Amino acid sequence: MYEIFQKYLEEKTELTQAESERIQSFAIIKKLRKKQYLLQEGDVWKYDAFITKGCVRTYTVDEKGSEHVNNFSIENWWTGDRESLMMQQPSRFNIDAIEDTELVLFTHENFELLCREIPAFNNMVNAILQRSFIAAQNRIQASLTLTAEEKYLNFISKYPGFASRIPQTMIASYLGMTPETLSRIRKQTAKK
Repeated sequence: MYEIFQKYLEEKTELTQAESERIQSFAIIKKLRKKQYLLQEGDVWKYDAFITKGCVRTYTVDEKGSEHVNNFSIENWWTGDRESLMMQQPSRFNIDAIEDTELVLFTHENFELLCREIPAFNNMVNAILQRSFIAAQNRIQASLTLTAEEKYLNFISKYPGFASRIPQTMIASYLGMTPETLSRIRKQTAKK
């Protein structure tokens, strides 16, 4: 499993053998079964987490019991609750596995240490954070300006493999619509 993360690092940055070994020495391997939690609301998130296999969702549950999906994360993506991690406060989110999932975790203290010790690793992390910020801005803009159909078409265009891996009810929640609306839109777009 760590080999997948190693390959990711090799694609994203150049590290010496000693730097690669240093990073691996701090890695924690974690496996989740489908529907198993990585993080539960109220717990403090303490890791930087990379997915080597599977898919997770980050979501909240409102007072009526309705789930609101904030995001999905798949292979070669990072996941977690950045606010809880940085502020060391209880998370508002749940993160659970949609599929059997495997991750490489680093305690945040060790992750920060690696960033200080290995400039190339730190540069990679900063680039990832910048892309994440841009993705969040784009998601907010899309949710404010696009029609329901445009949101769905944008989603399947950006994430073509998600529709076959993620239950439609979760996709509807992510897009801010009812499952019935999503079903109607899918039927309409299939006819075009």
